[in-house]
Amino acid sequence: QVQLVESGGGLVQAGGSLRLSCAVSKRILDFSGMNWYRQAPGKQRDWVAAILRSGRTEYSDSVKGRFTISRDNATNTLYLQMNSLKPEDTAVYYCEVADFWGQGTQVTVSS
Repeated sequence: QVQLVESGGGLVQAGGSLRLSCAVSKRILDFSGMNWYRQAPGKQRDWVAAILRSGRTEYSDSVKGRFTISRDNATNTLYLQMNSLKPEDTAVYYCEVADFWGQGTQVTVSS
């Protein structure tokens, strides 16, 4: 079992920034990769970003250049720095590791 707890969501104006955190109950370097997903109201859950064990990062086209995924191996925490936020970024954001999911954190971007 792996427990994941997201935090850092909130309400922000368009153009603003937020940093999401995901605390993981196990050593994150034991996993091949970690992901962020998001789900907007009435829509399917979409992949946002990934960080592999090697440190390589990957992003969906919709967030590339605006979001940065990172991790702190010492504290077993995954991050998502979100800049230049747009109203279409409004969603519940989830971290995922080895098919385990957190409870999600709401991000709302006002225009």
